[in-house]
Amino acid sequence: MVLWNQQTPETSPEKPQPITSSPTPTPTATTAAPTPTPTPVPTPRESASVGRRESVFGPGVTIEGKIEGDADIRIGGKFKGDIQIKGDLNLDKGAKVSAKVHAANVTIGGELEGNVVAGAQVKLLESGQLIGDLKAAALTVVAGSRMRGHVEFGWSASEVAKFANGHAHEQEKVGAAG
Repeated sequence: MVLWNQQTPETSPEKPQPITSSPTPTPTATTAAPTPTPTPVPTPRESASVGRRESVFGPGVTIEGKIEGDADIRIGGKFKGDIQIKGDLNLDKGAKVSAKVHAANVTIGGELEGNVVAGAQVKLLESGQLIGDLKAAALTVVAGSRMRGHVEFGWSASEVAKFANGHAHEQEKVGAAG
């Protein structure tokens, strides 16, 4: 662990020491604590890959099925099925996805047909298109994007989780009437 603004001991190599003629250190009246060895700090690329894993399906790739997991997903190609992840979903410009989506954050730069439930935020970029219902804690819509469907936002993450199947309002209405 690296601590910034940490005080360095008196014998730290960063602090200039007086030049002595003898190669052996001169004993002092007090004993100084040993100098801690610095811990290597990972580069931003290393820390991003260690802390946040991302699977990428690039342009030219077509996949049909179900995606589940804890990591982030980036889709640049075509996907059809279900996506249920605890990480972030990023749809690149040119992506064509037909899926029911449940993720922490969703960024739509391509075309998505299906319902979206996001625990935190949905970003609909300029090149993005969503056809389906959306429920999220926060929504960002960039000019030029397109959407057709029912939108609910401003919900806390726990409230969004209650409606993860996208039909909870209808079930509550049926339950209250019956």
